[in-house]
Amino acid sequence: HVQLVESGGGSVQAGGSLRLSCVGSGLRDCTYAMSWHRQPTGKEREFVAGFDLDGKLSYTDSVKGRFTLSKGDGKNLVDLQMHSLKPEDSAMYYCKIDWGRGPWYCWRTYEGQGTQVTVS
Repeated sequence: HVQLVESGGGSVQAGGSLRLSCVGSGLRDCTYAMSWHRQPTGKEREFVAGFDLDGKLSYTDSVKGRFTLSKGDGKNLVDLQMHSLKPEDSAMYYCKIDWGRGPWYCWRTYEGQGTQVTVS
């Protein structure tokens, strides 16, 4: 049973920083494309940052220069370091496995339950 668990969310003042982490369990030895998405209350979910199957990083324009995505080690799959936070960054943040490379059991997507970030 695959499970992704996000952590590191919280409430901070504008200009502050948070580091989000995504831990996975039940995963097999695959190469994964992963990303962070966020969904502000009452709004649609949007892409924040991610890396593709070749490790290429991408960020949505609004977070460039403020957020840094990094691959983790072992069960810690991916971290999102967020600096200079703004009220508009407030949202539920979700970790997602977009796709996997390898045997057939890698060809799946998964998503965690999210961690709340509130910037005031």
